[in-house]
Amino acid sequence: MKVDIKTKAEIDRMREACRMSAEIRDICAAAVAPGVTTGEIDDLVVEYCEKHKVKASFYKYAGFPGHICVSINDEVIHGIPSRHRVIMPGDLVKTDVGIFKNGFHGDTSRTVALCVSDPEVLRLVETTKKCLAAGIATAGPGVHLGDVGHAIQKVAEDAGFGVVRDWIGHGVGRTVHEDPEVPNYGEPGKKLVLRPGMTIAIEPMITMTKKGERTYVGDDRWTVYTNDNCLSAHFEHTVAITDDGCEVLTLPADYP
Repeated sequence: MKVDIKTKAEIDRMREACRMSAEIRDICAAAVAPGVTTGEIDDLVVEYCEKHKVKASFYKYAGFPGHICVSINDEVIHGIPSRHRVIMPGDLVKTDVGIFKNGFHGDTSRTVALCVSDPEVLRLVETTKKCLAAGIATAGPGVHLGDVGHAIQKVAEDAGFGVVRDWIGHGVGRTVHEDPEVPNYGEPGKKLVLRPGMTIAIEPMITMTKKGERTYVGDDRWTVYTNDNCLSAHFEHTVAITDDGCEVLTLPADYP
């Protein structure tokens, strides 16, 4: 395993890619509405990239055909945008996107609960947000990746939900996926020790049931589903490990 340690100047360059990733993430999330197709969400990314003369990180990555991943309900990640997939009231819509600029990538996602009133579904979404916050709060120099994963896992399991095991977070920087692997579960004091200059994507994928922790890939060879077709939620930030903690690079521009 070779982990790329970025200089402060390189993280400054990466920060712009991450800022733009956050911006288009929120544009896409705001566009989620009844009757909108996932292909129309993809169009927003195309328009944004053309306007700002940047590239979508996922487009053609390992052959992926979309510019953004849009995954709905029991789809965990890697949903392919389509003009035939219509978003409906009650859907859990996960938008996962990255922008490539200045030689670096950002990577970020969020879940929109569209016209959802079921308190248990809303609790799943809020718990997943808390899982991300717990992982970020734990990350810092000298911390093991097992500590980060354990913090995420504890929040999810204490709430009675499952943690996806087959798909995890990862390093991000010059490529959209690089070392190290960043699991959303783990044992304290285990795995790689984080160092200043590392940049990682922390992305809890949390499922309504424990059985849903295991997944399968659909016929399109991309879309990942929960084994028991239960609902899942997904939130993600790109963070940089600093001398005294970590910096979230994919916060909204108007974050206080």
